[in-house]
Amino acid sequence: MDNEWLQRWRQGRIGFHRDRPHPVLVRHWPDLGVRAGTKVLVPLCGKSLDMRWLAQHDHPVLGIELAGQAIEAFVAEGVGEVTRYRQADFDICRQGSVELWCGDFFHFHIQQAADIGAFYDRAALIALPPATRQRYAFHLAQLIPPGARGLLISLTRGPGDDCGPPFSVPAEEIHELFAPNFRLTHLEDGKPEANGFRESAWALERRGPLPLRGTGAVRSGSSRR
Repeated sequence: MDNEWLQRWRQGRIGFHRDRPHPVLVRHWPDLGVRAGTKVLVPLCGKSLDMRWLAQHDHPVLGIELAGQAIEAFVAEGVGEVTRYRQADFDICRQGSVELWCGDFFHFHIQQAADIGAFYDRAALIALPPATRQRYAFHLAQLIPPGARGLLISLTRGPGDDCGPPFSVPAEEIHELFAPNFRLTHLEDGKPEANGFRESAWALERRGPLPLRGTGAVRSGSSRR
């Protein structure tokens, strides 16, 4: 899967990239109640302009992307000085309030996510084959603190037509993957597209006790699952 993803970027087969912020993000993010200044995790971020939209709405962004080409394209198309450094398995560059970590999402650990308070997934879950999606949902839950909220955009298409990526991930699988660790709210289903896909949008909130006010510590006797 990793090799296929990298090959898509090398060959410019990135039809999934949008040339403007996703309308579902614009429509639903304000209703999540994520406070200004909260850092947003964006897994498998590509060069998505959704990150710039989040940054423009007072959210520092931490995007994780395997393809270095995507990260270089993002900063080349942006404005402002780029700073670069390395941490553990990741080459990192920062432009404005957007950090881009180049590497494997599954190598991003909870210690590196200490200041993450929200997340946005428009193209991560649907880029993963079935065998990897369970691992993804569990790893995301490890990185997100109790009470944190996020927006998930998924895709479905007709039965028997599931060659991907992007893959079809129906509502039943969304519940199976995320309900153990998140409260889910179904926000909307989009209209069927010409390619047979239909988007669905979900609000997620990490289950678990909220941190004690002013300390950032979880209440005694509990921990992240």
